[in-house]
Amino acid sequence: MLSWFYCLRGIIAREFIRFSRQRARFFAALVRPLVWLFIFAAGFRAVLGISIVPPYETYILYEVYIAPGLAAMVLLFAGMQGSLAMVYDREVGSMRVLLVAPFPRWFLLFSKLLAVSLVASAQAYTFLLVAWLWDVRPPPHGYLLAAPCVMLAAFMLAALGLALSSLVRQMDNFAGVMNFVIFPLFFASSALYPLWRMRETSPLLWKIASGNPFTHAVELVRFALYGKINLTALAVVAVCAAVFFALAVAGYNPARFFKARAKS
Repeated sequence: MLSWFYCLRGIIAREFIRFSRQRARFFAALVRPLVWLFIFAAGFRAVLGISIVPPYETYILYEVYIAPGLAAMVLLFAGMQGSLAMVYDREVGSMRVLLVAPFPRWFLLFSKLLAVSLVASAQAYTFLLVAWLWDVRPPPHGYLLAAPCVMLAAFMLAALGLALSSLVRQMDNFAGVMNFVIFPLFFASSALYPLWRMRETSPLLWKIASGNPFTHAVELVRFALYGKINLTALAVVAVCAAVFFALAVAGYNPARFFKARAKS
């Protein structure tokens, strides 16, 4: 078991070292949601003023409502970028070293996803800390309660990206797939608009958003930040995380990987 721990620690350490050397990636991950928070939300507040938000049933500023959704957006982009790194590793041969390690394939991929999830969660909490300076201030216990929810949401999104990366052979193609997946997931969700408002204005969009796994990731983080647990969102995110992880393990079959390398 000690060797398993060293393997897990090595994979996590490698991911953090890689992230620490990519400062532009960190600032891009931070600036993107902050732009949405201060420009997009300011426009909505000028038009709507205040909104009624189900998690805590009170009148609040729009910035307070969308901040958890933007934190989930950080997790979404970070998960996809982690999967993009997997495609790069496969092209340069690092993936071969990982897959031939004397450990079960599921454990190696789980360790990789855990490392990506930890990096993504750190980015999300950095965004929330910066947003705190602009009066987006959940209760202190909300930050603690949200931590496992943020990790679970990050794991689900990273597993989705990993499953998709197993279907794409070249990094350039995967970049296009990322955009095709990220933007529909984000905009057809409750990250920016309440579900109950969608149901009133666009029943079709409400149905799409209700079936969107990213919506449940957003709701899980949003409720947790304010001291509540959305059991439906928790169940959906957990099941989707398991399904996406199983697809990723099946997609990264070493026999399939080496066969693809031989053909190329």
